[in-house]
Amino acid sequence: IEASQYQSLVGLMADSFAKYANRTAYSFMGQDISYAQTDVKSQALAAYFQSLGLEKGDRVAIMMPNVPQYPVAVAAILRAGLVVVNVNPLYTPRELEYQLKDSGAKAIVIIENFAVTLQKCLAETQINHVVLCAMGDMLSMPKGAVVNFVVRNVKSLVPDFELPGAIKFNQALSLGERATFVKPVVTSDDIAVLQYTGGTTGRSRGAMLTHANLVANIRQINAWFAAERIDGAEIMITPLPLYHVYALMCNCLCYMDTGGHNLLITDPRNLKRLIAELRSWKFTAITGVN
Repeated sequence: IEASQYQSLVGLMADSFAKYANRTAYSFMGQDISYAQTDVKSQALAAYFQSLGLEKGDRVAIMMPNVPQYPVAVAAILRAGLVVVNVNPLYTPRELEYQLKDSGAKAIVIIENFAVTLQKCLAETQINHVVLCAMGDMLSMPKGAVVNFVVRNVKSLVPDFELPGAIKFNQALSLGERATFVKPVVTSDDIAVLQYTGGTTGRSRGAMLTHANLVANIRQINAWFAAERIDGAEIMITPLPLYHVYALMCNCLCYMDTGGHNLLITDPRNLKRLIAELRSWKFTAITGVN
């Protein structure tokens, strides 16, 4: 493999956004999000992060299931020169507090379904900025509004919470569009992700993954599948959570490198929906399902 082609993930993403601009990057609840849209939204969010005064190397946590805001947030954090801290949205307040304090995260992008967990431990952390996502944020109207209404009021999946000062995801994008984005100098030795272990032998530990580490791993994985892969034409069913390093690498980052199309499954326990998705797509790969 040619592991030194890119100095960082930022360069790899920029090339993919340009090369596959018109290709669908993600599908969610029947709606497609292109690479061009991911590019524009992630740069706006990156500019918003910079406008908050976050500096290169600062940690930003992501606490969401598989929704299109997740890969946008990952790209935005990396493009701003910040460090991704993946968080399991099913954490208890105690577990969340530990990881936020251990990582030193100064900001978090969180879906409203789990905001009450953050509320219970926020005062004990260094978090100063909260970007609040809703399930239908990246769906077109009126579908997005309908999805949010059903999630909040019909299925009651959003417990009451209070997070004063939190800003909504789409408002952050709007503010970022009006802000000035300054492209940082990101080197191969800079940390890209703090990926926390399961903690089965003690407290969870944050593995420090550099840009060089992840670029090399992406190239290794894609070299392995090169004989069977058609760049820009692959569809991957994605039921494994993107906060897990396996799906982060194989689904989010590796497919970004080759212009692949991820079909995001928010809750893989919903077998009826998963089976319906499998029947309706001519997928080429699936992870995490026997």
